[in-house]
Amino acid sequence: MNFFKNIFARVWAAWALFIFIVSFIVIFLPSMLSYLFKDYKKGQEYFIAVSKVWMNVWLWLIACPVTVEGKSYFEKNENYIVLFNHNSMLDVPLSAPYVPGANKTIAKSSFAKVPIFGWFYKRGAVLVNRKEDKSRSRSFEQMKKVLAMGMHMCIYPEGTRNRTPEPLKKFYDGAFKLSIASQKQIIPCILTGTNKAMPIHKTFYLLPTKLRMQFLSPVSPENKTVEALKETIFQQMKTVILDNQK
Repeated sequence: MNFFKNIFARVWAAWALFIFIVSFIVIFLPSMLSYLFKDYKKGQEYFIAVSKVWMNVWLWLIACPVTVEGKSYFEKNENYIVLFNHNSMLDVPLSAPYVPGANKTIAKSSFAKVPIFGWFYKRGAVLVNRKEDKSRSRSFEQMKKVLAMGMHMCIYPEGTRNRTPEPLKKFYDGAFKLSIASQKQIIPCILTGTNKAMPIHKTFYLLPTKLRMQFLSPVSPENKTVEALKETIFQQMKTVILDNQK
């Protein structure tokens, strides 16, 4: 049974990759119209809307429908730092398009060098080379500017995908320093099902799976240290992940 399951998962991964490329070609030019907006935030709202249409179609075609919960936590005329757990490559295309409103994601600068796709990638991301101190400092200032423009900033506080048996890896400080520096509240988001659809320890593997995004109640940085804020968010997210596993 596992033999046939593994064969199917790899055939399905090939189908998903093919549809991803074809659908990207279709939405590429419409998405690039976002560069023509004089108002950067409105351009980003348009870009996210196009990205959401793309993901709705792609996820439906690969039989990985997503349910989004907790959007009511996003108050009108407010913007937030949105933190995601990170278990799978499938987290990346899933997260930002379903955040209500204009947003950007902190992301590796290396992917911006991919021909054509790099233009799309750069529009949706604040780029960083984690190996360079100057790049990290520059990206921190860019994230502050994103928040100052009234957009959300999306971050994976674990840094990389969680390959451990624990619900979460240890968090880095960056997101929490950003919250305190900008005095923007943090909305955690739990992604469920992505690690089942695309297990981290399997190569080129995808199974049809129901996916779930849960936005949790906002946490204010007011009167908190970086460590206290980080611990509060960590425990909040860990509790929900463990409850979901039950």
